[in-house]
Amino acid sequence: MCAPFAGAGPSFFHPWRALSAGRWRVVPVELPGRERLILDTPYRDVAEAARNTVDGLVAEAGEGARISLFGHSLGAVLAYELTHLLTARGVAVERLVVSGSPGPWTQRARRATGLPDEEFLARVEEFAGFRHEALDHPEMRELILPVLQADCEMHENYVPSTDEPVTVPICSLRGAHDGLVGADQAHEWQKATTGAFSYAEFPGDHMYLVDHGREVLDLIEAESGSDTP
Repeated sequence: MCAPFAGAGPSFFHPWRALSAGRWRVVPVELPGRERLILDTPYRDVAEAARNTVDGLVAEAGEGARISLFGHSLGAVLAYELTHLLTARGVAVERLVVSGSPGPWTQRARRATGLPDEEFLARVEEFAGFRHEALDHPEMRELILPVLQADCEMHENYVPSTDEPVTVPICSLRGAHDGLVGADQAHEWQKATTGAFSYAEFPGDHMYLVDHGREVLDLIEAESGSDTP
């Protein structure tokens, strides 16, 4: 199961289904305000988003399923909250894979929330290392900007719902040249689990996963052994 980064929808992960080559059933987490749910009000609180999403994920997983959770940036803390909720519901979460994120108790020092639109977009572009071309089209920008602002707000205001670590193994990933999340911050996730911890880097910056989906899936498979969730 894959939790989206700020502004992203389920379709970002659709190519991963082909890249998985049948090894995985890739299930994107759908949040309101985008794609099929574009008319719904986006969340501004990570814990609320997790609580309101977990029932659908339990149903999607099915009885006896074993799953891995992946999340990048905002998706990392959403996946962390979902891991708590899913394990409490008896779902067998085998691994949490977090990407491009400091540990859940570390908040970003420089923020985008509350800035005027142009300054907000410039700050987000600085954070991500790229600007989505859709933001240069007025009609698309009108649709995307409110969701991106809500996502950034809930990410930058995120406080974990519990101080208790998860019990499942955590693997933390990072782009080797990520200027937003340092290696030390990516290692902070070790304190978020009572299970095993591992760390890996990929070539690229904060949005390395745009070009390295296959390698990410390969790593998740290697981390999880030969079992298929």
